[in-house]
Amino acid sequence: MSHMIEEAETAAGGLPIAPSLGPTLAAMAVPREDMRLSPRVAFVGLLAVGLGLACALAARLLGALITLCTNLSFHGKLDLVARGPAGHHLGALVIVVPVLGALVVGAMARWGSAAIRGHGIPEAMEQVLVNESRIPLRVLFLKPLSAAISIGSGGPFGAEGPIIATGGAMGSALGQLIRVSAAERKTLLAAGAAAGMAATFGTPLAAVLLAIELLLFELDARSFVPVALAATTATAVRVAFEGARPAFAMPEVPLAGGGIVVGYVAIGALVGLASIGATRLVYGIEDAFDRLPIHWMWWPALGGVAVGVVGWLVPHTLGVGYDNIEGALSGSLAGRALLVLCLAKFVSWAISLGSGTSGGTLAPLLTVGGGLGALLAELWLRLDPTSRLDPRVAALVGMAAMFGGASRALLASVAFAFESTRQVAAVLPILGGGVAGYLVSSVFMRHGIMTEKIARRGVRVAFDYSADRLARHAVAEVATRDVIALDAAQTVGAARAGLDASGTHQGWPVLEGGAVVGVLLRRELQAACAEARLGELLQGRAVVVFPDSSLREAAEFMAREGVGRLPVVARAAPHPLVGIVTRKDVMGVFGKRHRENQAFAPTLRLRTPFARKVTRAAAP
Repeated sequence: MSHMIEEAETAAGGLPIAPSLGPTLAAMAVPREDMRLSPRVAFVGLLAVGLGLACALAARLLGALITLCTNLSFHGKLDLVARGPAGHHLGALVIVVPVLGALVVGAMARWGSAAIRGHGIPEAMEQVLVNESRIPLRVLFLKPLSAAISIGSGGPFGAEGPIIATGGAMGSALGQLIRVSAAERKTLLAAGAAAGMAATFGTPLAAVLLAIELLLFELDARSFVPVALAATTATAVRVAFEGARPAFAMPEVPLAGGGIVVGYVAIGALVGLASIGATRLVYGIEDAFDRLPIHWMWWPALGGVAVGVVGWLVPHTLGVGYDNIEGALSGSLAGRALLVLCLAKFVSWAISLGSGTSGGTLAPLLTVGGGLGALLAELWLRLDPTSRLDPRVAALVGMAAMFGGASRALLASVAFAFESTRQVAAVLPILGGGVAGYLVSSVFMRHGIMTEKIARRGVRVAFDYSADRLARHAVAEVATRDVIALDAAQTVGAARAGLDASGTHQGWPVLEGGAVVGVLLRRELQAACAEARLGELLQGRAVVVFPDSSLREAAEFMAREGVGRLPVVARAAPHPLVGIVTRKDVMGVFGKRHRENQAFAPTLRLRTPFARKVTRAAAP
């Protein structure tokens, strides 16, 4: 039997399948835990490299489309020279431009695909969770085009959301065109999304973490490696075209340490509260649009009116506005000007996003969070002029706290604030303030801005990634050693007579020549003819596990084979029976976890010398 099992190591899925071992046994499946990665990971990794290259080029194309639409809408020129919408000479007519753009987007959503509405990431999350990562192919073309029209006509959004959604759609399309599993298609979707973000900002680490926290919902080398390769490739392409400069340039800031970090943590907590208000207001506006007695196709046009009016009053709220973020980080934008810009940008963005148009949320969140952090630091300095708080560092903290608090992507937000500015000296405030904002948001708000929409549709999203408890325990830890085994040559009647007194077990392993050939259930014995041999009742194949197999492997075999118990055999030939493991044994691990989480009693009691003297004196 040993050499048969070893010869079957190359069976499908890495599962050893042995040849026939008897008249009633077609195959014997013996799981063997292996820490090596499958060659499929290398294959998916190669696909991810090509995907990263394609997404980087798509990001540049989207940027060119936004520039083209901006120049045509606000300057009447059909070229690719970078001009911001704030420099227009349209006067009050600028109000009309976002409305016209929103009408086009609304028509594309109605007659093209409604999936282009919103900022893209929640829609990608939903496809991962409920549709095996299958995104319709038309979204691949309609999403970037609609985003370019929306942003190019003054929409107060960032390009990162649409390119993340486009990259995810490219990965999903690739996973639907070639022969891959649903898990590999999810990896390709996440790789495309990460490549899109990395190509936009040059932040590969933050892109990988965002994919893990919002799309993969796991930290597994089988998915992490391809995603990292895609993000690395996209970043390399960006560097080749634009150089190695950070996404947001800012002067070097001094190292922050000691008690001053407490101030930044407090600012992060306050911005975390603001992220709660921002999320609730956006969805409150969306609910208000839902109650309108007109078709949703016209909602973006109504949001465009707000964008146009605010843009007329505060021109710098129009378009992407990455220069506003740099202004807050460099300190060139401060005081009342920064306050007006943040308020106006937030109002314009919240109404426009709530109307269901196409655009990203990251740039507006960074603008509002960075500005709020800088303003809080300025207020702190007015109240305490001796404080060493730096408004520029506070702006970085505000970015991380707003991003992490609203999206619940904590690690990605902290890594992004660092990678996009390369301010090593500010890592400690960024981490402390970002965690504070995330903590406040998580305590007082159930869902973030990325998950509230799909949660309302009944899709559950889990953000706590803990170690697999089943993978941490071996079968030998929970298996029953005292096993009653039946002989295949025995009659059903004899077996019934011998098992009448044993009412606690519902299934017994069957042996033939000392080898496990199957499992018979109590109901099968009761329904069978008394003269029949036990071996004649066995159907299919015997699935067994080793004592050192993980409970994860045991659970997967139970689910795949539709059985509730597995014989446990020794790994060494001739593989004698050593026990049995049941579904109840596997589930018992979670009962242990529950007890660990609910036990609040101290396990170490400290007794003072005085208490010991009193105890001795009271003893008889």
